[in-house]
Amino acid sequence: MKREIPLVNGEIYHILSRSIAEYKVFNDKQDCERMMKLLKYYQTDPDCKFSDFLALKAVLQNGFNNYLEETAKDKEDIVQIIAYCLMPTHIHLILKQLKDNGISQYFGNILNSYSRYFNTKHKRKGPLWETKFKNVLVKNDEQLLHLTRYIHLNPVTACLVDKPEGWSNSSYKEYIELNTRFKICQYDELLDVKPRTYQKFVNDRIVYQRELAKIKTLLLD
Repeated sequence: MKREIPLVNGEIYHILSRSIAEYKVFNDKQDCERMMKLLKYYQTDPDCKFSDFLALKAVLQNGFNNYLEETAKDKEDIVQIIAYCLMPTHIHLILKQLKDNGISQYFGNILNSYSRYFNTKHKRKGPLWETKFKNVLVKNDEQLLHLTRYIHLNPVTACLVDKPEGWSNSSYKEYIELNTRFKICQYDELLDVKPRTYQKFVNDRIVYQRELAKIKTLLLD
């Protein structure tokens, strides 16, 4: 049996988690907003479950973002989110692990919480995700930059939208400064991202990435 290599603090990883049998787990805006809030909420080791947090009177009065920032400011993050993209059947994340077992703990929390929400909403039972997320170590800054582009182009490659800014369920709009209301990512210390330059960097790859996806499909067929 292949021995699992533990994830290392201070290293950056591309994380992929898929639903079971390509089951569509993000069906509408409400689903996506739920997961994006989970991504932000479980960056720390919170005092209560997400559903209990949402029910707090202070959250209802002050809003999710405001109260979360207030309660989390004295807590240390277990992961740093660098980029993300929610696809109908899977999640891409680029994460830096900050504490021992941080990524595993983080993913366990968000996937378990989302499964409970989804199963309650759709009156279903059973697991929603494949048992283990996949991870790839990001070795240098150049690889990291190209990986953010690949992730942000996923919805375009899948022909869900024509341009990455047409997809609201990724960090792309944070990178080009079209989303300043609900920020999840921290990448300034790692990447020198200038919005217009980054937008061109991503858009210049659209045709190539779509063609590459077609070739991969033909090879699998």
